[in-house]
Amino acid sequence: MNNHPKDATQTIEHDAHDLQKRLQQVHMPGWVGDFRKFIMRGNVMDMAVGMVVGAAFTAIVNSVVTNLLTPVIAVLTGGIDFSNLYVVLKGPRLPTLAAEKAAGAITLNIGLFLNALIQFLIIAFFIFWLMRIIGRIMNNQAAKPEEAPKPSTEEVLLSEIRDLLAAANPKAAEEVTAKLAEADKSPNPTAQT
Repeated sequence: MNNHPKDATQTIEHDAHDLQKRLQQVHMPGWVGDFRKFIMRGNVMDMAVGMVVGAAFTAIVNSVVTNLLTPVIAVLTGGIDFSNLYVVLKGPRLPTLAAEKAAGAITLNIGLFLNALIQFLIIAFFIFWLMRIIGRIMNNQAAKPEEAPKPSTEEVLLSEIRDLLAAANPKAAEEVTAKLAEADKSPNPTAQT
């Protein structure tokens, strides 16, 4: 066998071509192709990116609420904790919810529900204000006036010609100005002659 590099390259190319033919002969169910098309659609990829960013954003919001807002609210409300507010449906009556759960009691956990509801309202309030601030920033950026476009070289030259004509013959300049005004009002300026 000749170990010449050219022969090795040809062998690899031939093997790759053979493998490609064999893969084409393998029968795949129709749904595999449909699934591949579905996954590669742009909106599915956008949704996947959105979910990853949303998970990261959730971590930020939870950190702000847990570490910044909740302690302030706890100080303002005197540290009210609803977690031990519950109703025992079946089982012994004990002083804490943890003790009830350990004893196997069946309880309505009203306090845990209230804590979750309060947490939700805090998060919703935080997101509301965050989106409002972002919206104002976006509106301020969009409201900045754009500079008027500079006239093209043709427009500058035509203005100079108009001014020269007006200086030489004011009546002709008035006629030209009137025709230009009519052409601007016309829906099809090329039809005017």
